[in-house]
Amino acid sequence: MDVGALVGGGVALVVAVLAWTQNRGTNRRENFRTITDRLDKELKEERTQRKLLTRAYLDIWGWARRVGPDTPAGPAPEPPAELDLSPWR
Repeated sequence: MDVGALVGGGVALVVAVLAWTQNRGTNRRENFRTITDRLDKELKEERTQRKLLTRAYLDIWGWARRVGPDTPAGPAPEPPAELDLSPWR
């Protein structure tokens, strides 16, 4: 066999392996970025829901403090419309 052909084939193999590992690294970084973006979005939504839930709880607590056990009470305040209560229904 020709030594030049073997050296050329070896260099091509090394270049192919390096390109493949670089591509895999790029894909991993892109996957990580996608996952972190999704987690950031979900965390933001959860924080919004917690704020709304806290506000609804404080509204009901304030209503309960104004209304005693022997006081005729009106209806309890409704939770905010944008509060997602589907997990509890």
